Parts: sequence; C-alpha cells; structure tokens
Amino acid sequence: MAGHSKWAQIKRQKAVTDARRGQLFTKVGRDLTIAAQQGGPDPDGNFRLEQAIAKAKAANMPKGNIARAIQRGVGGGDGGPLEELLYEGYAVDGAGLLIEVVTDNRNRSVAEVRNALNRLGGTLAASGSVAWQFETRGAIEIRLDGHDPEDLELAAIDVGAIDVEHTGESVYVYTDATDLARVKNELAAQGADIASAELTMTPTTPMTLDDNRARRVLGMIESIEDLDDVRRVHSNLELSDTLLERIGV
Repeated sequence: MAGHSKWAQIKRQKAVTDARRGQLFTKVGRDLTIAAQQGGPDPDGNFRLEQAIAKAKAANMPKGNIARAIQRGVGGGDGGPLEELLYEGYAVDGAGLLIEVVTDNRNRSVAEVRNALNRLGGTLAASGSVAWQFETRGAIEIRLDGHDPEDLELAAIDVGAIDVEHTGESVYVYTDATDLARVKNELAAQGADIASAELTMTPTTPMTLDDNRARRVLGMIESIEDLDDVRRVHSNLELSDTLLERIGV
C-alpha cells in the first residue's frame, strides 16, 4: 500500500463506527448465527464462531443474545437460515466496492443495496467486475502487553506470516487466508495477546483520490454499512496518511 499503514486502511473499512447499539447487535448476531450454521455451535472447533463470540463480547452483547444467535444457527429458536452474499459495485469517482451481506431474504438485500448505490451516485456492478481487484488475507492484531515488538514480528514470520507491521501499541500480522487460524493459534500458544483475527479483502490495485473526493466515497461507504443486512464494505480506495489522521484512524 505504497508506504501507508495497511492496518489503518483495514480498520477504516472493517468497523461500522457510528452504528446504534441495536443495529450493531443485529449485525454481530448474524455473524454468530452464520458461523454456527456453517461450523457448528462449539467455538473450540469452529474458529469463525470463536472470533464472532469475541467480537460480540467486545460489543458488550448480553450472554443470552449470544446464546440465542448461536442456537438459531443450529436450527433452534426463531428465524430461518441465513446466507452470505457478496455484491460488487462502484462508488462515486469510480472506486470499487465489495459489499458483504448476511441475510434471510436475498431479494430484499439486493434491492436495498441497489437503491442505496443509486441514491448515493454509485452503481451495482456485474459479478466479477470488481472482485478481481482484491485478494483475501488474514489480519491479526497482537497487543504488545510488555512484549518486544521485534520478538513478536520474528515469531510471526517463523510461523508463516506474509507481512508484519508495528504501529503504536500493537503488532499487525498478515497471512494467507488459509493460514489465519493456524498462525493465530500458534502465536497464542507462544503467549501472544491476540486482540482480533479475521479475514479481510485487500485491494491489489489501490485507487488514490484527493482527500475531498475520498471523503465523499467514505460517506457513501458509511451509508451503505448502515443497511441492516450489510456486514461490511470493502473498497480499493487508498486513504492518505493526512486523511487517516483527520478521521482518527
């Protein structure tokens, strides 16, 4: 990413920063449900569910809500099965968007996404027209917690990390998608304090806009992320260090 902090770019894209708590619980609950639906209700044998539970606890989601969301995933409780969808589109100024959706009604979801894109000056794109510009990577945040960052970086490389970044009070480790769980578990076994571990979509050909136009794209992304069915929006937009500082990332 041309010298910019990868983690700052990922952080901007991965959080629904202004979500109301109820909306945040809805999104986290769906992550729990689909993780249990795909891998079973035991987090010890379901890495994705383990991470979804960690995210739910970080959001202060009540234990009862967590349990009900997991139960729904294995056929209990209210609601039918969920499915994951990926929509592709373009924002204003041509920035590429990958829109992750978790829904129980794909017709509703595609209509909402299309309407939001049209209203905000973007367009829904054909499958494959944007996705080729991204690759899936694992992203792990390790709190320093008194450890020497160089030791953590070397340990990460030894267990198969493809890139490592040290920023502030954390070390950020990037892996191949298929290695995420293994690298995370091996680092945890060595005493690393894992703050988060998840898959993210990294642009292979980042797009640069001036800060004013970049802010316009960010506003569009936040509006789409406010849709209930949308889990996260990835963009190939690369933000300048100056803009990252201004928005507090």
